[in-house]
Amino acid sequence: MQYIANSPEDYISQLPQDRQVVISKLRETIKENLPKGFEETISYGMIGYVVPHSKYPAGYHCTPQLPLPFLNIASQKNFIALYHMGLYAKKELYDWFITEYPKHSKRKLDMGKSCIRFKNIDDIPYKLLGQLASKMTVDEWIDIYETRFIKK
Repeated sequence: MQYIANSPEDYISQLPQDRQVVISKLRETIKENLPKGFEETISYGMIGYVVPHSKYPAGYHCTPQLPLPFLNIASQKNFIALYHMGLYAKKELYDWFITEYPKHSKRKLDMGKSCIRFKNIDDIPYKLLGQLASKMTVDEWIDIYETRFIKK
């Protein structure tokens, strides 16, 4: 589902009460663990964590007027989603997450290239997601992004 929001607080306020609690806890987990330099904003209709233009003036190559996206959280129709571009871009991080997930949740991992879906909102491994958020700095993300996604 897409929400029209001007801030993370505005986004959360539009959610059903049970989703407000989950997204708020997920947001706090990310903010407590994400390395310095990322900026919280609304990105693609979701709560996003981006590399601001002040750090990376080129912005996102698909839409340069937007800051470089890194991580998003969203309340979708049937699940809570965490989108982490580092999982898609760095195989070692993806492999680490796949290995660690069963240690933190009894549920089967539901994941795409960069999207982790949580259909059961009572079984979200916040500690693991905090660890995931902490694993890539802004500078590392920019380096990976420029190496993997920018044609020179």
